Amino acid sequence: MKKAALLLSAWLLWIPITMFGQSSPWNNIPQEAKPYTRWWWLGSAVDEKGLDYNLAEYAKAGIGGVEITPIYGVVGNEKNEKRFLSAEWMDMLSHTVTKGNSLGIETNMSTGTGWPFGGPDVPLSQAACKAIIQSYDIGSGTQNLDISCTDKKQKERPQIGCVMCFEKGSKPSDLTSKAVRNGSRTTVAVPAGKGGQPRKLIVLYIGRTQQAVKRAAPGGEGYVIDHFDREAVKSYLAGFSTAFLRYHTPYPHTFFNDSYEVYGADWTPRLFDEFEARRGYRLQDKLDLFAMADTDRTDEAKRVMSDYRETLSDLLLENFTEQWTDWAHKNGAITRNQAHGSPANLIDLYAAVDIPECEGFGLSEFGIKGLRKDPGFTKKNDSEISMLKYASSGAHISGKTFTSSETFTWLTEHFRTSLSQCKPDLDLMFVSGINHVFFHGSCYSPEDAEWPGWRFYASVDMTPANPQWDAMPAFSAYIQRCQAFLQWGKPDNDFLVYLPFYDMIYDQPGTVAQFAIHDMGKRAPKFVKTIQTIIKSGYDVDYISDRYISKADTWKGVIRLKSGVNYDAIIIPDVTFMPLETLKCLQTLSKYGGKVVFVGAYPKGVPGIGRELKGEQAEFDKVLAEMKQSCVLASSYDEALKACGGRKENMRDEQGLSCIRRSNEGGYHYFISNLQDKDVDAMVELGVEFQDAVIYNPLTGEVGGAENDGRRKVRLQLASGESLILRTHSRLMQIPGRLNTKARAVSRNYNYNKGEGLSVPLTKWTLSFPKATPTPISKTFTMETAKAWTTLGDAELNQTMATGRYTTHFKMKKLPNCRYVLDLGDVRESARVVVNGKEAGTLFCVPFRLDISSQLQNGKNQIDIYVTNLPANRIAQMDREGKEWRVFKEINVVDLNYKKNRYDTWEVVPSGLNTNPVIVCY
Repeated sequence: MKKAALLLSAWLLWIPITMFGQSSPWNNIPQEAKPYTRWWWLGSAVDEKGLDYNLAEYAKAGIGGVEITPIYGVVGNEKNEKRFLSAEWMDMLSHTVTKGNSLGIETNMSTGTGWPFGGPDVPLSQAACKAIIQSYDIGSGTQNLDISCTDKKQKERPQIGCVMCFEKGSKPSDLTSKAVRNGSRTTVAVPAGKGGQPRKLIVLYIGRTQQAVKRAAPGGEGYVIDHFDREAVKSYLAGFSTAFLRYHTPYPHTFFNDSYEVYGADWTPRLFDEFEARRGYRLQDKLDLFAMADTDRTDEAKRVMSDYRETLSDLLLENFTEQWTDWAHKNGAITRNQAHGSPANLIDLYAAVDIPECEGFGLSEFGIKGLRKDPGFTKKNDSEISMLKYASSGAHISGKTFTSSETFTWLTEHFRTSLSQCKPDLDLMFVSGINHVFFHGSCYSPEDAEWPGWRFYASVDMTPANPQWDAMPAFSAYIQRCQAFLQWGKPDNDFLVYLPFYDMIYDQPGTVAQFAIHDMGKRAPKFVKTIQTIIKSGYDVDYISDRYISKADTWKGVIRLKSGVNYDAIIIPDVTFMPLETLKCLQTLSKYGGKVVFVGAYPKGVPGIGRELKGEQAEFDKVLAEMKQSCVLASSYDEALKACGGRKENMRDEQGLSCIRRSNEGGYHYFISNLQDKDVDAMVELGVEFQDAVIYNPLTGEVGGAENDGRRKVRLQLASGESLILRTHSRLMQIPGRLNTKARAVSRNYNYNKGEGLSVPLTKWTLSFPKATPTPISKTFTMETAKAWTTLGDAELNQTMATGRYTTHFKMKKLPNCRYVLDLGDVRESARVVVNGKEAGTLFCVPFRLDISSQLQNGKNQIDIYVTNLPANRIAQMDREGKEWRVFKEINVVDLNYKKNRYDTWEVVPSGLNTNPVIVCY
């Protein structure tokens, strides 16, 4: 992290100096601003030659880091597989670190194979654990009951956690010590009852889920660890320490943990002891309530479940997340963690690691004009903005520089994903606070592997096997430019929103409540709506947990966190439960000038039963009565936001733009994206004051002074799907080519489009194919207006993976003070443009437009457009011909619904220029 901090400090000092000097403001972009990628090692069948080839290709494409995740292998390639953490495997890791360093690629690795953590060294006694509950209705007399465990799936006889007898009107009786094991049978002698009432005997066995590591690599097969058990986690990590020490292997820069996908694990052997120590009463004595069916749960039962879930949250944080991070730090590494899916307070888990990571899962529907659609072959994105902000909130409130993302998981079906589809969801992540993207992902594949090479079952293919690889340097440059700004400075969101964790764990079905991205609409619908409402109203927020509220103070009327980030207010959604200690902290903040705004109603009391037993409810009522004198109760979010103050960004609610704001020493900077179906061209009032403003186009690299009034208004011009970076300054900037007068609204040097523009169609095209597979195409086609090559009636063109060269010649007279923009319209799927032999740029997203003013000349001109299609048509033809390319073990390659599928029925996917290009003169 020190390395990262130094890089960012250099960037912070460097930007103002080279802003408009001879150096480009995009130079010296930090290493971490490059996109990184998850790198699957199939069967860990890697060698030095293959590693060198893959890493060199990634470096050329602008990828700055790899995260090694070993998984299942390739059929018939067993002789080349290497066992995880063996001498051979560690040699390959060491080679990767060395070679990567020479290429400017950072090495990360998962602390395991597949997911979740586990493997062959995890004994059943330290494997993921579950409670097995058996209930018996018994009479009032003395009985000798057979209470043998009925779960026949248990490989070993499970340990008895407790045996409790419950009788109405009497205290529960603990009969655990009376249980007797005799061979395969377990019995208990139940004494006579006291009140002559029917009784219920409840037995809890401590069983094991026996979940195995999913998608394990050779040498990584085995049980998933008990994440709640400190000794189990410690023992697991010790295996890594031993391997690194034994083979003298350098540790990677970062260790990674994937999303929590531990299923059925709701217990740990020390849970009863930990529960009593933390909650102040015995869970055994409430086991009848714990065992109650979901539909029968009373308020008391739900409170017991709340205490139980809070205890699991504490154990996961302390025994797994914090211990894993401490272990990494002791070995000179850092941690990157996906907390979603965990049965815990996600904010605390995210904040506890060095790089919190969220996950996009599916494709968002923004309605962007001209964006390629693929009905029936896409998966809806479950990670909307309220879900993505958990990770960035954890980073912001704990002072972490980076928030990463597992990016582009299951956007579309294999072989059908375009970079144009990727960009809008990438922009959604940027406006959510993500600034360190990891592609999902790239699969190691030998250079000589027959196409399509080695494949992972669920990824966007970010490898040289994807023809869109030709556009990757341009895509990477866009990411680098955006992330350089998004990693610079400090977060500058308006408000903190209290995460209603205790409301979220009060009334959930089952035992554990796992907060997966797919379920948050059901788990916390009110909170999701709260965040969406606030953002649509023009403000931005971070979430805060009880733990971090306790670390907040006030300074000059704002809420200040130890991370150094300030907020105008804390918003408390309409919550029912809140710990006394949290309410007291809010009281202190309110007392000393901090804005604390409750929405809808005040909280009613402390959560769970333990706090009530300690007498905290009475004190809670007293503190709340006092607080009502200094805090605000708003009946709606409109009223709450007015009370909070804040710096509303009108571009959100008035123009429909998406944005995020950060502060820097000289002012502020924004990332802005137009994720809607309309263009925007307006003087927009910002939430902050400034003296001057500069626009950076991260797609083209263009930089120029923005039209502005020197106070709050700046002209923003974004087509549907377009994005830009806006930087404000607290002083007037000396911008070459711009008259620095008070009338800055008419003195600019950023290339805004003027008016509608005059559109001139280009005609008489020649189409040839400099690149085509599986066979070269020597034919040349002529056409009056450009069209997709899949419409030309040639069967060979419908089954190729190719780059087609569209060429036209024309004469023109250049007009003074006119801007010439080449508009390609609908491109399938990326295009490199060459004008008069000069590279003009690579286009991979809507709008497919490019300023070619400097390349055009008076008189004769030639434009060459090199269009590269998707691999969909080629793979479909391979399936029609019966070629077997699905050669991967375990899950192999599946469709969006995780079903085995063939592509021989796919219709031809349009390829090439799907509409005729025009030159627009502004």
